[in-house]
Amino acid sequence: MKKLLTALVLACMFLNVQAAYSIKAKEEPIDKTEFLNLNWWKKYNDDKLVDYLLVAYDNNQDLKIAGYNTQQALQVTKMSFAKELPSLSFDGQYQREFESSEIKFGDTVIPNYNQSRFILPLTMAYEFDIWGKNRLKTKSLKVQQEIVSQDEKSAYISLTSAIAANYFNLIKAQNLIKNQKELVELQKEIVKKEEIKHKAGLAPVTELIEEKQALQFFEAELNNLIENEDLLKNKLLVLLGDSQAKISTNEDFNIFPVPNSLSPELIQNRPDVIKSANYIDKSRFDVRIAKKDFLPSFLIYGQVGFNAYQLNRIFTPASWLSAIGVSPSVDLFTGGLKTSILRYKKLEYEKALQGYQKTLLVSLQELNDSLLSAKIAQKNYEKMESNFNFEQNLFNLSEKQIAIGSKSELEHLKAKQALLIAKKNEISAKANCLLTSINIYKAAGGVDYTANEATEKENI
Repeated sequence: MKKLLTALVLACMFLNVQAAYSIKAKEEPIDKTEFLNLNWWKKYNDDKLVDYLLVAYDNNQDLKIAGYNTQQALQVTKMSFAKELPSLSFDGQYQREFESSEIKFGDTVIPNYNQSRFILPLTMAYEFDIWGKNRLKTKSLKVQQEIVSQDEKSAYISLTSAIAANYFNLIKAQNLIKNQKELVELQKEIVKKEEIKHKAGLAPVTELIEEKQALQFFEAELNNLIENEDLLKNKLLVLLGDSQAKISTNEDFNIFPVPNSLSPELIQNRPDVIKSANYIDKSRFDVRIAKKDFLPSFLIYGQVGFNAYQLNRIFTPASWLSAIGVSPSVDLFTGGLKTSILRYKKLEYEKALQGYQKTLLVSLQELNDSLLSAKIAQKNYEKMESNFNFEQNLFNLSEKQIAIGSKSELEHLKAKQALLIAKKNEISAKANCLLTSINIYKAAGGVDYTANEATEKENI
């Protein structure tokens, strides 16, 4: 009996060893800088942007929280796996019994007595997973772990996109401020010229008032741009997770090409699509678990140790203690609880299927909308660039005319003003092109969407 019980304990201890090793393998540290997708952001040819992403990787609190959530999900999976394995515990006891009255067993009388008792047992318990219910629970939690990991990936995509958008908006604001300052100074010169004309009786007072109003408008717009720049810097510090970080930008940004088309397969990279598919798998496992809850469970238990009434005899053969047993258990009546749980899980599975279909539709919409916005932004930029070149030609012509005296200095200042306004529109349109490319990146699930287009061109 002793050998049989010892063999049973050892066999239970080594059950599911391969599964244990598979879970330990998932605990190996992952270089999460891959989640930043730096190869993509390097395509914007801005080293400062890449540096900011690395600073956020080290400091951003949202990324750290998402990482902790993933680690917690792993621990929950391990807790479930632990329930598949046998448990072994030691529950030592020391008792001192005091009997104050006689105890009778038929004609046998036991007088008053007191005695000590020493119990040193090892207790093993194992729920024999004959139906695979516990294994299904662990599989369900493993899928939940994958869902949480997709949340972490989504956090990286959202953060890197927000930093890039904020950074490009900051460059845009700084270029607009520089341009607006020139406009303000130029308008001050125009106001002075109009005052001279008005005093000389060459211009009505309405023209002077209009120019002064324009000056106030330009100054107010400059104040708004300066405020926006400060707000963008403050927001960038929060995204970086470091209030002491030094904010600096390049003077300009490069246009990012807009693809002609996008493959619908890109949405398969989106974390929300992967999560929806994973949730279907999890719901399917949960339905199977609910079905197996109707089946009986079997608990195998055993105990080995020593039981003695004197301490000096506790490790003698006569004090050996052993026990083994199987405890079947089945719920005969639960008031329809398990049936309701099963129906609930089936409905959850149906919801998961519908949610997946909706996620696909929304993802395709966002992908198509982002591409359409990028194409419109590209067309608008081309028009604003053409308009700027047109105003540049007019300004060059104005310089030639003022050199030969065929145009007044005030008219020349007006030509320069039109050039600066065209430059302002061109800066905004150029920034919008970059921002729409970031929107495509997010809609494509944080992957290089230009790679597919390059492959298509090679095939053609």
